[in-house]
Amino acid sequence: MPVPVEIDQRSTGYSLERAYWLALASDLAYKDEATIEARAREWGFDTVRHHETRFTPPFPLQDTEAYTMAGDNMIVTAFRGTEPRQIKDWLSDATTPPRQGPASTGHVHDGFGEALESIWPDVKSTHAELRTNGQTVWFTGHSLGGALAMLAGARMYLEEPRLAADGVYTYGQPRTCDAALARAYNKGYRDRMYRFVNNNDIVPQMPPAPPYSHVDALRYIDSHGKVRDTMPVIGGLFDHAAGLTADPLAPAGDGVRDHFMHSYLAALEKNLS
Repeated sequence: MPVPVEIDQRSTGYSLERAYWLALASDLAYKDEATIEARAREWGFDTVRHHETRFTPPFPLQDTEAYTMAGDNMIVTAFRGTEPRQIKDWLSDATTPPRQGPASTGHVHDGFGEALESIWPDVKSTHAELRTNGQTVWFTGHSLGGALAMLAGARMYLEEPRLAADGVYTYGQPRTCDAALARAYNKGYRDRMYRFVNNNDIVPQMPPAPPYSHVDALRYIDSHGKVRDTMPVIGGLFDHAAGLTADPLAPAGDGVRDHFMHSYLAALEKNLS
């Protein structure tokens, strides 16, 4: 079942159609500004803002990028991800302590906190400018972008609860925070947060647990490409084994292949067909 070119901006709640469309929005974050603006117009969003910050060494990322598109009934902010190798090296660095979480709740990975902080004032002011019609608000992203989308939702909910986002959908998101922040997040975003993990995707397995935790609402894509609401522990182990080939950290390994955005899109398309 193809997703309509112009998304239904009035719909709310979880659906595979919305998951697929927000995955497309996450993928769009990797494109250039002109492509983003053209696609947003095709989807029925007449206003687009771009958010970008350039970093200097020793910060391991070169930049943080996102875009916000606004229509009459819906505002979406999508955060760009990064290459698996780059995020692997970054998350493997255990020398930097975590920073305090939003509203002094728990802790977050310092790199994620710094990356979001660099563009959050611009994202926040953009939402204040464009949210003039009571539009619903959605955050989305893949890989690093998923971590930033989750953290943006946490900041909005914990710092200004009346502005809490209507939904957060992430794809291949790494562990972003500690258990204390995850508990607060799960309470605030029950039935509004959906974290998609594709079989043996290596990035959601980093950084290590503990001290880092995942938020709830997992949507697991099994080795056959089926989206599951839950995955039993024993069955999950067999399914991971079924999908595992070669070194998961190698460029051709299953852990990296399963992380690519096109793998998530292909699986969601299969579930909609």
